[in-house]
Amino acid sequence: MALFTQLKSYQALQAHFEQAKNLHMRDLFAQDPERFNKFSAKACGIELDYSKNRITEETKALLLDLAREALVEEKRDGMFAGARINTSEDRAVLHTALRNKSGNPVLCDGVDVMPEVQATLAKMKAFVNEVHNGTRTGYTGKKFTDVLAIGIGGSFLGPKIMTEALKPYRVDGLKVHFVANVDGAHIHDVLATLPIETTLVLMSSKSFGTQETLKNTETAKAWFLENGGKFEDIAKHFMCVSSNIKAATEFGMDADNIFPMWDWVGGRYSLWSAIGLPIALALGFDNFEALLDGAYEMDQHFLTAPLEENVPALLGVLGVWYINFFGAQSHVLLPYDHYLRGFPAYVQQLDMESNGKSATPTGDYLDYATGPVIWGGEGTNGQHAFHQLIHQGTVLIPADFIMPLHSQHEMTNHHAMLASNCFGQTQALMQGKTVEQVKAEFAGKGLTDEEIEKVAPQKVFEGNKPTNTILMEKLTPNALGQLIAMYEHKVFVQGIIWGINSFDQWGVELGKVLGNDVLAKLEDSSIELNGDSSTNALIEKFRNRNA
Repeated sequence: MALFTQLKSYQALQAHFEQAKNLHMRDLFAQDPERFNKFSAKACGIELDYSKNRITEETKALLLDLAREALVEEKRDGMFAGARINTSEDRAVLHTALRNKSGNPVLCDGVDVMPEVQATLAKMKAFVNEVHNGTRTGYTGKKFTDVLAIGIGGSFLGPKIMTEALKPYRVDGLKVHFVANVDGAHIHDVLATLPIETTLVLMSSKSFGTQETLKNTETAKAWFLENGGKFEDIAKHFMCVSSNIKAATEFGMDADNIFPMWDWVGGRYSLWSAIGLPIALALGFDNFEALLDGAYEMDQHFLTAPLEENVPALLGVLGVWYINFFGAQSHVLLPYDHYLRGFPAYVQQLDMESNGKSATPTGDYLDYATGPVIWGGEGTNGQHAFHQLIHQGTVLIPADFIMPLHSQHEMTNHHAMLASNCFGQTQALMQGKTVEQVKAEFAGKGLTDEEIEKVAPQKVFEGNKPTNTILMEKLTPNALGQLIAMYEHKVFVQGIIWGINSFDQWGVELGKVLGNDVLAKLEDSSIELNGDSSTNALIEKFRNRNA
């Protein structure tokens, strides 16, 4: 497969870019009153307004030509069919099977994975219902009141952020707490608030050996045993999501309390699996299923909608347009919903861990940019902080504005004010304010021409800053499932266009390996320091910290 920049469609886009790069959206809107209708799309319950982008109908057509020449449609179909598109690990990529509601088989190496997926969902449902109705209890017979969910990366971030996002849907009587960081301060503070007799500990680690997760679980076990629990009681209070049954049972867990993981599910795509148990425990299994249903609906849209109307594909090619032609290096997510405030961090991991790559699966090193830096924060707080850089800074930062049309809590005109800020920001970023407009505002205020000339440049807004506005009726479990899957598929589209494997994560591994080597040297001062001078000096400082 040719590199992205060698495709004919790329060359056509490059020529078009030279003609289109100085177009201003302010003029494009003035010239075409139908611009919104031409550049908006719907997917399930999500509406995308992408009219405030620096594109014309020709741009859109050329970008979609690029997607087709890069074989996005064929690769998409292959992913859903179980092709081994994770080439560096020789694995299929089947997180979509976890929410497959079609009743159709999904084959991996000729074997239908759906019976095992459905059996796991049934086991999850039974477990969650038993915890909620009190038939599954702690060692003293008391109903569970708290869940301590221990994981890291995708085993932590997805469940935590989705549970926060759906706070209004939480069940009464059960609190879910999350710990990931190996910094002892975190688990210390959480454990200090938990009752021994009514706390359920859920550990998520495919290998049962992830350093941070295992350490935090061992600390929770010590806390349990030091405060009244016995080893035989561990089976009632500790459970895990793991493929290492031997290690889990040796830890003291009951084999019936171990939920499976599969190698065809990457961590950042795993919340749909048993990794999502904290979500189901917090919200109830019906709401967890609604989350799966929403993702499945978006899967079907992505699979069947023509690229011209395909929301994930459109978002994907727009990102390529700014990254590879305009030189944008970051992309900001701005949820105008308090419960979605953590969502940018979720997409940050999804996108940057997937597409932060510099070589193709065939070993060619890239001479073009791939994944952007993903960042963001909730509106309207960001307007009083970092929006200044987006409006008047010298770097181009494309933005996604995300907002439900209905609030979870309708309080006077709060939501109308929130929406006015959301829509007003996208309008301001698009149209800007010219120097002529600024000078007209100063007219009649008694300033001299010299004073106006001095101040005017500070109040000019270039505008022409691209934004997408993503709307949903209300932030329900179903709508959130659609939103997450939409971004998953956007990332997939971009990875295919760039010719990279979005499903491995080798960049995470080197630091882990070296970290284990450093840990041994920190704990055993007899080990010779044979690293670089900086790392050696830092290890020495830690060794001597009590001297």
